Amino acid sequence: MTAILPVVLAGGSGTRLWPLSREHKPKQFLPLVGPQTMLQQTILRLDGLNCRTPFVICNEQHRFLAAEQLRQIDQGEASILLEPMGRNTAPAIALAALQAITQGDDPLLLVLAADHVIADVPAFHQAIMRARVLALNGHLVTFGIVPDRAETGYGYIERGSPVADGWGVARFVEKPDAQQAAEYLAAGRYYWNSGMFLFKASRYLAELEQHRPDMLAACKAALADAIHDLDFIRIGADAFGQCPSDSIDYAVMEHTRDAVMITLDAGWNDLGAWAALGDVLDGDGNGNCLHGDVLMDGVSDSLIHAESRLVAAVGIQGLVVVETKDAVLVAGKEHVQNVKRIVDQLKDSGRTEHIRHRDAYRPWGVYDCIGSGDRYQVKKITVKPGAKLSVQKHHHRAEHWVVVSGTARVTNGEKTYLVTENESTYIPIGQVHCLENPGVIPLELIEVQSGTYLGEDDIVRLEDRYGRA
Repeated sequence: MTAILPVVLAGGSGTRLWPLSREHKPKQFLPLVGPQTMLQQTILRLDGLNCRTPFVICNEQHRFLAAEQLRQIDQGEASILLEPMGRNTAPAIALAALQAITQGDDPLLLVLAADHVIADVPAFHQAIMRARVLALNGHLVTFGIVPDRAETGYGYIERGSPVADGWGVARFVEKPDAQQAAEYLAAGRYYWNSGMFLFKASRYLAELEQHRPDMLAACKAALADAIHDLDFIRIGADAFGQCPSDSIDYAVMEHTRDAVMITLDAGWNDLGAWAALGDVLDGDGNGNCLHGDVLMDGVSDSLIHAESRLVAAVGIQGLVVVETKDAVLVAGKEHVQNVKRIVDQLKDSGRTEHIRHRDAYRPWGVYDCIGSGDRYQVKKITVKPGAKLSVQKHHHRAEHWVVVSGTARVTNGEKTYLVTENESTYIPIGQVHCLENPGVIPLELIEVQSGTYLGEDDIVRLEDRYGRA
C-alpha cells in the first residue's frame, strides 16, 4: 500500500499578523488558535490517516524552533529540510520529492501549509482519502475550498468536468476584486485555492521535468550538496541560490493535463490577516475576541490581544488591538490587510521590531531583553534542564550573572563551579566562559552586560553542541 508522506511547508514570515508574527518567529510557530502552535496543529490533525513521519521544510533561522516544536508532540524523528533562502513552493516541494525517492520509494506527497486552520478534521480526512484514489492513478490533486463569502484575499480554482470522485481544473484565477469575487460566488463553480496538494513524488518530478527543467536541475544539485547536521538536512546554498523562484501553481499546476480538484468544506482558514483570526476564535456576546488581561466598557466587534500587560478599551467598535512587549497595533478591521505596509515602514527605517520579539528563542532556552542603555543591557535568561550554551568569549563586554532559580554550572576561564539561587558571578571581557543547567528544573538568571558594544555578533563561539561554532 502506497504510503502518504506529509510535506509541511513552514516558511514565510506572516507579515500581516504583525506584531505577533515576525521574521524570527512567524505565525506558523505561534499558538494562535488553541494551546498548540500552527505547525503542531497541522501535524496533529493527520492522526488517524496512518501517514509516515512528516517532512518539514523551513528556513535556516527557524531550525531550532521547528525541531523543538516537533519534539513536543513526539515527532522528533521528522526530517527537517532547511532552505538556505526562500524560493517559493515549487522548489520546496521538489526537494521533498527528491529526498523521498532518494530514500528508496515513491510515496504520495500530501503537501500542507503550516499556517492553516481546519475545524472539521473528519471532513478533511475524507477529502484526503478521496484524493488518494486519484493520486494513485497519476493525477495531481489540489483541494478547492467551498466558499462561503465573496473573498478577495484568496486565489480561486474554476471547476471543470467531473473526473471520478473529483473535478477537472478549468483554470486557476488570481485574487479578484470585490465585484469579481461576488460573481465567482454566485456562479457556484469557483473554489478558494487552498494551497494543499496530493500526488506521487515521481509524478510531480515528471511534470517539473517537462515544464521547469531548470528548476528541477537546480534542486537536484542542491540536494546532492546537502549536509546532514543533527536533526536537519541542510540544502546546498550555492546550487539552491541558482534555482528559479516560483509557486507550484505557476510552475506545474497551470500546465499539467492531469490536475484535478477535490472539494473541501471543513472550516478552512489560512489566517492571512487579523480579521481571519477573529473569524475562527470564539467571541463574546458582543462579537469581541479577547486574549490576555483585557478590561472593556462599551466595546463591540473587536479583537483585543494582550501579551504582557493590561489592555483597557472603552467605547470602540470594529477594531483590532494587539499588544506585545515592544509594540502595539491598533487597526480597523476593514484595513487589517494593510498591516504589511507598517512592516515595510519598519524595514525602510532600519528598525528591528519586524524581525524579532523581545523574547529571543534559542536551542538551549530563551532570553528576554528587559532593559538597555548606552553601555549596558539587562536580560532575563532561562536555560532548559540539561541544556548548555556555547563555549564563547566577547571582545567588547563583560557580564554579571545573578541566579534567580535553579542551579548554574559556570565555566569561567580555567575554573568550573556551581552558582545557586541568590548567588552571582562575573565574566570579564575576553574571558572564555560557558553556562550550563545541570539540574532538572529550568535555570533562571539575570544577566547584566556592560561594555562599548553589546550586539549579538560579539560572540566568538569556540564549542557548541548545536552546530553554531
